[in-house]
Parts: sequence; C-alpha cells; structure tokens
Amino acid sequence: MAVPKKKHSKARRNKRRSHDALKLPKISKCAKTGLPKLSHRVCEESGYYGKNKRVFEVEERL
Repeated sequence: MAVPKKKHSKARRNKRRSHDALKLPKISKCAKTGLPKLSHRVCEESGYYGKNKRVFEVEERL
C-alpha cells in the first residue's frame, strides 16, 4: 500500500477542495408569466418552454 512520504499542508488540501462548494441553481423568468423558474425547464404556471413551445395545457384554477 502506498504511503505518503511527507504530510501535505493545509493550504494544499484546501486548494484541492476549492471546487467542491455547492452552487446555486440558475433561475430565469418565464417569458409568458414573468414568474421565476429553473432554466431549461417547463414553466408550471403557463405550460410553456420558452416563448412559443407549448408543452402541456394548464387547467384553470378556482
């Protein structure tokens, strides 16, 4: 089994871990309703993906 000859410093360890942080999801506005939605997803309120592509019909709410 391989064993390191010398101890790696905390700075070297932390440099390696600098890319492990969680990133926030990218949020955009729906072109029809203006409500926030995740990028590259269908808007739940309008049923549209982008400006012109309708994916499903939305039932009217009471």
